[in-house]
Amino acid sequence: MREIRSLCVYCGSNSGSHPAYVEAATAFGQRMAREGIALVYGGGKVGLMGTVADAVLAAGGRVIGVIPRQLVEKEVAHTGLSELQVVETMHQRKTRMYELSDAFVALPGGFGTMDEMFEMLTWAQLGLHSYPCAFLDVRGFYQGLAASMDHMVAEGFVKPTQRDQVWFGDDIDALFDWMKHYESSYTPKWITTTSVDTGD
Repeated sequence: MREIRSLCVYCGSNSGSHPAYVEAATAFGQRMAREGIALVYGGGKVGLMGTVADAVLAAGGRVIGVIPRQLVEKEVAHTGLSELQVVETMHQRKTRMYELSDAFVALPGGFGTMDEMFEMLTWAQLGLHSYPCAFLDVRGFYQGLAASMDHMVAEGFVKPTQRDQVWFGDDIDALFDWMKHYESSYTPKWITTTSVDTGD
């Protein structure tokens, strides 16, 4: 069984348009604390980021935030965390969050959430790490993304084994069980060199 001591959570700096998003973030944070798993996240006090951090802290858990200095200066940093690490750039933030974590989960979010999670998916595809990567699909938020990944497989841009390594679902219990039993099956990414005949 895989030991997960620190879990990186990517999610929105907004709370979304439906209360189910906040409810899910709260439940997820509470579950992390019960499991004794530290939260690693972007260090903000707003949106779902603040919600999941507050839920972990309120339940007695540990929270490590990593935030770029310019966002601290804009007063969005959470000042009540177990630990707040301030870095200079967004690239340093993503790298440091990776270094601190044993698994990666995306709750609903926007462009930043996608950027961070897809970097981890790409690193897994390249064999740079073997950690679980999952999407908590609240209210079907990620159904379109899952379908897009399936389309990437069907069109020959992603291997089925690589797609199978990514978990989607709305059941928090099932997610934690999946992470504990996750086994990476790294398959080297192929690169085709056959050119397309354009008829010219």
